[in-house]
Amino acid sequence: MADSWVNLAESLGADLHLELTGPGSRRAVLMRALRDAVRSGRLAPGTKLPPYRSLAADLRIARNTVADAYAELVAEGWLTARQGSGTRVAQKASPPPGRGKAAPVAPVRGQRTPARRPRPTYDLVQGQPDPSAFPRGAWLASARRALTVAPHDAFGPGDPRGRAELREALAEYLARVRGVRTTPARIVVCSGAAHALRLLAAVAGGRSRLWAVESYGLPFHRGLLAGAGVPTVPLTVDEHGARTAELETPRKIGVVLLTPAHQFPTGGPLHPERRAAVVDWARSTGALVLEDDYDGEFRYDRQPVGAVQSLDPDRVVLMGSVSKSLSPTLRIGWMVLPEQLVDDIVTAKGEREQWSSATEQLTLADFIASGAYDRHVRKMRQRHRRRRDQLTAVLAERAPQVRVTGIAAGLHAVLRLPPGTERAVVKAAAWQGLAVEGLADYRHPDFPADGRDGLVVGYATPPEHTYGGALDALCRSLP
Repeated sequence: MADSWVNLAESLGADLHLELTGPGSRRAVLMRALRDAVRSGRLAPGTKLPPYRSLAADLRIARNTVADAYAELVAEGWLTARQGSGTRVAQKASPPPGRGKAAPVAPVRGQRTPARRPRPTYDLVQGQPDPSAFPRGAWLASARRALTVAPHDAFGPGDPRGRAELREALAEYLARVRGVRTTPARIVVCSGAAHALRLLAAVAGGRSRLWAVESYGLPFHRGLLAGAGVPTVPLTVDEHGARTAELETPRKIGVVLLTPAHQFPTGGPLHPERRAAVVDWARSTGALVLEDDYDGEFRYDRQPVGAVQSLDPDRVVLMGSVSKSLSPTLRIGWMVLPEQLVDDIVTAKGEREQWSSATEQLTLADFIASGAYDRHVRKMRQRHRRRRDQLTAVLAERAPQVRVTGIAAGLHAVLRLPPGTERAVVKAAAWQGLAVEGLADYRHPDFPADGRDGLVVGYATPPEHTYGGALDALCRSLP
């Protein structure tokens, strides 16, 4: 193995693909190949070339040949060489035709050029925590510990069920914090609620051509189900959550999707009688209840309500993720499944893990097991409560005609507006440089307008230094 390509390369420098073809000496052929690579734009100005020893080993030619070629191309102006900086493509190298700055395209006569929407100054759109609140230090410590003890198979093809370490940590955490009844074998890791819904639609969609959803919810989730060929019917939402009595209908409904802990987006919890009723309905009809526990940890006025899943683990699927508690960029979620669904979900997911990084799963497992996740959630719970209290206080002082509805929970709140004012307020907010959404954006297309005008305000989204300005812009937009 003494003359192998790996040993010859000596692990120096970066890879560079060159085709040494055509007539001439090895130096002339190499110089022609380098000029062509620069001229075509494949080697951009400023690109650092491999050290001559490394390139010589890769190409199996003499070191002096490469050194001489580099020196001559430097003299010609194609390359530059500085002590400590290596050899690079010269900055003055011209881009190839068609690769430069494009000429402006004249608009077609009579056609308006669409204006680029300016980036809002303030962002109160719901959906994510303040990115600057991510616990970088604690996460890094967990990553170091997790990678230090990670077994070798963690760096091979991933198990579609998810890492055993994470499923064990989740089983303990969900039982302790959310009252979930499960084992690691009934947990399947996914990349978030959307991924979970795709898998469940593929597996449970065949039970019935009809799913029930709340009359207000994420349009993205409804669109995802529609794309999977699953039609949905809306259940009326009031201050006590979804009216589960509407499930008793001549139409055969096989699955119902609910947000029981904190109805999204209107903000009410599912009433205890309705929690029991939906489980009884599922038992009597053989249906499934999908419980989206998207922000169940964040209740501010009392201890969080336990998961509906605990009432019947064989009829309820619990879905959760870290998108609200840590960051949506981690792409880690989970499903707590009835035993009879596990194999089908794993089959639908595929033979290998394609969605969630094994190293991030191991890091999250350590983050939970070490107690860092609990500490972070408690910290964020206090921060979000202060944000919500500040929103309520500012509105009481400056816009008493607008009230915050729903329970003190989650990362967003709904502001009830005077009838007929929602669209005007959203437009006025845009003029103030404020991004915020109207409640109507979340209404099911088959559910009639019910006279609710409101704003869905994501009070967790802005950084601390902009939150006050965002509230000022919000108040200036209100009627």
